[in-house]
Amino acid sequence: MTIHTLLINNLDYQVDVPDEMPLLWVLRDIIGLTGTKYSCGIGVCGACTVHVDGEVEQSCQLTMAEAAGKQITTIEGLVADKLREAWLSENVSQCGYCQPGQIMAAAALLTRNAKPTDDDINSAMAGQLCRCGTYQRIRKAIHKTAEAGGIA
Repeated sequence: MTIHTLLINNLDYQVDVPDEMPLLWVLRDIIGLTGTKYSCGIGVCGACTVHVDGEVEQSCQLTMAEAAGKQITTIEGLVADKLREAWLSENVSQCGYCQPGQIMAAAALLTRNAKPTDDDINSAMAGQLCRCGTYQRIRKAIHKTAEAGGIA
């Protein structure tokens, strides 16, 4: 075991866990931030998406050794009121399971590209799977957020 220092949602945490433990398990099981979801466990579905130093990362694939010392933002710490409003107004969520990862990926896109095209959205969201198939609504919510001036 190793003591790792993490900065999550602007709060410091020290956790005594193995270097190879995935960040996802630390978030959910050690710290209690359960908004980040577990689904595939192999980094292809996007349900566990977080921001690490501002970049989209699959937390099921990021070890504690890799995450330590970096700024991590989870869905609980994301400031994205306009994005969430657009999500609700477009009725994006059906089962809701993938939504934290979808919102995290959309927020990262809108942070780096204030006026994304459909192709930009498709590319940025390609790693996010939705079993309910709300991809058209997701795209509309992202455009609506861009038109409203950004995520916050």
